[in-house]
Amino acid sequence: MNGKSFTASLEKQLKCSSSEKRQVKWKGKDLFDLVCRTLGLRETWFFGLQYTIKDTVAWLKMDKKVLDHDVPTEEPKTFHFLAKFYPENAEEELVQEITQHLFFLQVKKQILDEKIFCPPEASVLLASYAVQAKYGDYDPNVHKRGFLAQEELLPKRVINLYQMTPEMWEERITAWYAEHRGRARDEAEMEYLKIAQDLEMYGVNYFAIRNKKGTELLLGVDALGLHIYDPDNRLTPKISFPWNEIRNISYSDKEFTIKPLDKKIDVFKFNSSKLRVNKLILQLCIGNHDLFMRRRKADSLEVQQMKAQAREEKARKQMERQCLAREKQMREEAERTRDELERRLMQLKEEATMANEALMRSEETADLLAEKAQITEEEAKLLAQKAAEAEQEMQRIKATAIRTEEEKRLMEQKVLEAEMLALKMAEESERRAKEADQLKQDLQEARESERRAKQKLLEITSKSSYTSMNSSTTALPTDLPSFNLISESLSFDFKDTDMKRLSMEIEKEKVEYMEKSKHLQEQLNELKTEIEALKLKERETALDILHNENSSRGNSKHNTIKKPQAQGRRPICI
Repeated sequence: MNGKSFTASLEKQLKCSSSEKRQVKWKGKDLFDLVCRTLGLRETWFFGLQYTIKDTVAWLKMDKKVLDHDVPTEEPKTFHFLAKFYPENAEEELVQEITQHLFFLQVKKQILDEKIFCPPEASVLLASYAVQAKYGDYDPNVHKRGFLAQEELLPKRVINLYQMTPEMWEERITAWYAEHRGRARDEAEMEYLKIAQDLEMYGVNYFAIRNKKGTELLLGVDALGLHIYDPDNRLTPKISFPWNEIRNISYSDKEFTIKPLDKKIDVFKFNSSKLRVNKLILQLCIGNHDLFMRRRKADSLEVQQMKAQAREEKARKQMERQCLAREKQMREEAERTRDELERRLMQLKEEATMANEALMRSEETADLLAEKAQITEEEAKLLAQKAAEAEQEMQRIKATAIRTEEEKRLMEQKVLEAEMLALKMAEESERRAKEADQLKQDLQEARESERRAKQKLLEITSKSSYTSMNSSTTALPTDLPSFNLISESLSFDFKDTDMKRLSMEIEKEKVEYMEKSKHLQEQLNELKTEIEALKLKERETALDILHNENSSRGNSKHNTIKKPQAQGRRPICI
């Protein structure tokens, strides 16, 4: 649920409850329960309603009337629904998907606002999971260059620390984003939290204090215990008091006292700036200590039911995703088959077009040859006629009596010329006759080529119609399952064998997770080495320097704090 829809829904419910408000003054629990019901949230023990008074953060008390709190007088009165306490292990403790989503949104905002220090390489990895949660699986045809241009994914400190353009950051985020394919939104958000919970400042509330000597220090309160820091170093505590090693916490006016279980260790006393801050510190100590003890006991019946429902819901969603994946694969295969058939049909159409064009060219050639053969035949007839006329003229000249010798000579000469002309005419006529025969032969061959072209066209036409019939029979069936699933049509029967199989799959996932963690660390180191050359050393903050020193020493959030033991603890009197 986004912020706008949540606010609108909450305002609607508050208006519906206006008559009730006139009769009964609401307590903090009434308002808190209304918000939780609106969200559908059952893991309420992590959250609270926060407000600000005189530059100091305060939380609405459940057993106190809302208007009896020292809230600002201006209207409307603003309360922020936020996580007040953080889990030690998000994956094991956060059961509901809405709880995971609310923690994801809050932790993401704290990292971007730089309230939680995050190293550059981890920032890029977290950004890739945030993109997976928002956009789903990476698709190069949809998620093109520049699709993250308007997204706020990295802290400004990280962006300013390197000589890198937004396109370069997007390229590195997208490279990791593409590797998260197949993860649902809740899985991507949980991966985000699993990485973020190992950051040194995750879940720590800091307060400015002074010790008995007047030295300025910072007190950190989180799920593991109390920690004392130098004001300039919020990453590595000077002293830590795990909850199972604290005997008593108390305050008088502005003085706070922490008594360890081990009486050999001196009592630690400090002063805060305001009495209101002392009350807030005590609230956080009580709440974190209660959750600390609760984690080390058997789950309540409510939590067991919630976890069982969450497992069933997870198994149901996994089966739905598998079903969707199968349907998607079937649809993609059908689309590939359809595309192949369409491609083949286009190829056959192109072949038919080429055969038609060849046939037309053959017909045109045959027509030209026939016309040329006709012209040649007419020329041959004309030459034969001229040869006959010349023969007749020669016969007439021979029959004519020439009396004078001159006329006889001239006549002989004319006869000779006529004979030569007749001979030439006969040769030309014979040549024309041969040429006519050759043209007739060429015409016969052209008609034979035309017949073969028509035969090929007929074959292609019959093949195309057969392919069309196949295409119609192999087209996508109208009853192919759609992506729109109706929840009422899905029912699952979870038996013991199913739960055993699910348990085995969970164990397998744990092994795979350890392998992925090793691979992830190698990727982080690779990215850190890759962008190290682009770092601007002069822009490093004090926290960057401290983080690098801790990394070089091999220090992390967990090995600087002594982990509490599960057995042999004594209750804390707060």
